[in-house]
Amino acid sequence: MADSSEAPRRILVIGMGAGDPDHLTLAAVKAMRRADVFFVLGKGKEKESLTRLRRDILDEHLTGPYRVVEADDPWRDRTQGDAARYTSAVQDWRHRRADICERLIIEELAPGQCGAFLVWGDPALYDSTLAILDDIRGRGTVEFGHEVIPGISSVSALAARHRVTLNQVGRPIHITPGRRLAQGFPEDDGDIVVMLDGHETFAHLTGRGLWIHWGAYIGTPDEILVSGPLDEVAAEISRVRAEARERHGWIMDTYLLRQRPRDGEAAGRPVDGADGPVGGPLG
Repeated sequence: MADSSEAPRRILVIGMGAGDPDHLTLAAVKAMRRADVFFVLGKGKEKESLTRLRRDILDEHLTGPYRVVEADDPWRDRTQGDAARYTSAVQDWRHRRADICERLIIEELAPGQCGAFLVWGDPALYDSTLAILDDIRGRGTVEFGHEVIPGISSVSALAARHRVTLNQVGRPIHITPGRRLAQGFPEDDGDIVVMLDGHETFAHLTGRGLWIHWGAYIGTPDEILVSGPLDEVAAEISRVRAEARERHGWIMDTYLLRQRPRDGEAAGRPVDGADGPVGGPLG
């Protein structure tokens, strides 16, 4: 058990936005300046740009020296198809992640010090950091308190870049991973935000009169945006998505599926993405 006589450690879970350094909130900057050490789980050579972006954000907003401790993110089994095996694979991955984070907190954060995890988007939306910290606290090997600083999510950034609201008047909105959408399309009057879709589920939803607002690498210099009737732009999204994945070695994308555009939403303007005009009309 941890020695309760030691000064408490503090952990900050800081939402740093979808990728644009300007998305960092004042609360996040103040929190970063309290940290003695920043913990980073690297995701391999193909995603080195994400680690560099974290360091760029630290360089821009911190006035003094800072310490970063990096560790390799454990391998995750993404091949499991059915729900039970998928859940088991995610739980196993989170447990191994917790093992690493537990070691970092014990070995790299002295009693009385403050450590921080910089989380993409918002820590409350499809991120495992809070669940991992709960796992570690439950083990009783190290005592710490933690705070959560919310950030601008990729969902909010997507809507802002497309200049649309996420919901329509009096209607619900669903937020779902792509794998759940592949199991069945909600048959109601709501709109759907889709995250973590590695299999282009949108391509199987044509013929329903849907409108899509899609974005990849939102908030970064590599940002790509496409918007329009799904039947008309699905192939274009698949093409630019494949090209971007080949170019970068990875892709992070999010999209909004709308039952039908609101009045005045389809303005018919092309999107100026990082690589020039891309995609259909922007709402």
